[in-house]
Order: sequence, then structure tokens, then C-alpha cells
Amino acid sequence: MSQPRDRILLLNGHPDAESFCFALHGAYRRGALASGAEVQDLVIRDLRFDPNLACGYRKRTELEPDLTRAQELLRWAQHIVAIHPVWWGSYPALLKGFLDRTFLPGFFFKKRPGKAYAWDKMLTGRSARILYTLDTPRIYWWLAGRPSYTSLKWITLGYCGVSPIRGTAFGILRLSTPEQRAKWLIETEEFGRLRK
Repeated sequence: MSQPRDRILLLNGHPDAESFCFALHGAYRRGALASGAEVQDLVIRDLRFDPNLACGYRKRTELEPDLTRAQELLRWAQHIVAIHPVWWGSYPALLKGFLDRTFLPGFFFKKRPGKAYAWDKMLTGRSARILYTLDTPRIYWWLAGRPSYTSLKWITLGYCGVSPIRGTAFGILRLSTPEQRAKWLIETEEFGRLRK
């Protein structure tokens, strides 16, 4: 009897298909497939949806079919790999809009009536890795506290129950050599092979 395959979702938040984030995506995918995992891709730039949560949480905005499918994939996954660049200390607006529209109360978390510090986490039993590129020196991490990583790790994925969550930064990207980038891709493929 064959073992069930690990289910890995690659969530790519870079709007440019020619970016290094897409090279990282491909490397992780190769490693995961070589290890026997089942892999699905969720490339935000290819989805058709309005990234604006027009009414906030006051009124539910109907989900487009691509977002409904995205929620299904997030529930399906055992391991989520989020890939994005860091721009102005955060991730791109399109990824932020995707998170606003899909990570909704009742789907991935549920607040308990009358409780400020208690909620149901609906993505427990899943792990994640965040792969992010940046063009700022490491002092940025010390001064700013890695805001994009911290936000995605603790305030989005962790809030919904994903754990453990690991992160890997690649940079300074604009100063990197072809040899350095090749090394990063080998490292990322190994992450995929190890399914972490």
C-alpha cells in the first residue's frame, strides 16, 4: 500500500513572472516533486479578482471563482510556501489584496462572541515557509523588525493556526551575482525536497 503524498501549495505573490521570486517558485517546486509530494500552484498575478475589500468586514463581498478556488487550495494544503518580494517593508499590494479578500472570518479563523483574546484557528495542522527577496541591507531587519515576514507569519498565517512557520530571506538581490543566485536556487530546491 502506498503512502499518502504530502500536499504542498506554492503561493506566489510577485506580480512579475520574470522575477527571481518565480525562479524560487520553480526551484521549490522541482524539489518537492522530486520528493514525491503533490504540488499545487497559486499564482496571485494570474487570478481574476478585485483586491479591494470595499466594505471592510461590515458587509461580505461575494468571492470571485478564483478566490473560492484559492480558499479550497489553502484548506487542501498541508504545507504552504509563500513567496514574495519586500517592497517598502511589506509585500506587494496585489498579495495584500488577496489576503484581505480570502483570509476572512469564518473561513480560516472564527472569533468567539464577547471575547477579545479567544478565537478558533481553522488552519491548524499545517506548516509554512515564507521565501522573500529584498534589496535592503540586514540592518533593515534590526531597525524595522522584518515587517513583511512578521506580518505574514504571526498576524496572518499564525493567527489562523499555521505552525511551524519558517522564513528565508534572499538579498541584497540587486547586488547578488549569478553564482549567488544559483546557490539560493539550490538551497530552495533542497527545501522543497525536504518538504519544509
